[in-house]
Amino acid sequence: MEYTFDICLKNRHLLERFIKSHTLEELNKIPNGFNNNIIWNIGHSIATQQLLTYGLSGLTPAVSMEFINSYKKGTKPERDVTQEEVGLIHEMLFDTLKTLQRDYEAGIFKDFKEYTLSTTGGTLSKVEHGLDFNNFHEGLHLGCIIQLSKLIKG
Repeated sequence: MEYTFDICLKNRHLLERFIKSHTLEELNKIPNGFNNNIIWNIGHSIATQQLLTYGLSGLTPAVSMEFINSYKKGTKPERDVTQEEVGLIHEMLFDTLKTLQRDYEAGIFKDFKEYTLSTTGGTLSKVEHGLDFNNFHEGLHLGCIIQLSKLIKG
């Protein structure tokens, strides 16, 4: 699983670049034809990781349910985020991954509720599947962010 966590870390560093290279206004901008923005996609990646691992294992996520409910599947930005919220999301990019890896290595993920994916139709039946799918999912949202960035930066 070391490779799986390493891939996620590398993706999180790529996501961090967008936080560092865009203004607050750019992070919040929703281009015509889109229903979300760069910062929502980053928050969504964090929330989804928490749901795919802790949530499906019946454990308390490492982030608040308020955060998860703002960024989970089926949501969209309801307001602009503040610079303070961007800072918290930036911290969560790495803190949540460190906590997840530590908890995984400690063996806390004992139970797992099977989950059939709407995107691929595949079924996650253990936390390792959730971790692997999370990397695929974050890659999809990285692609969305790249497109949003091109539209915003022109």
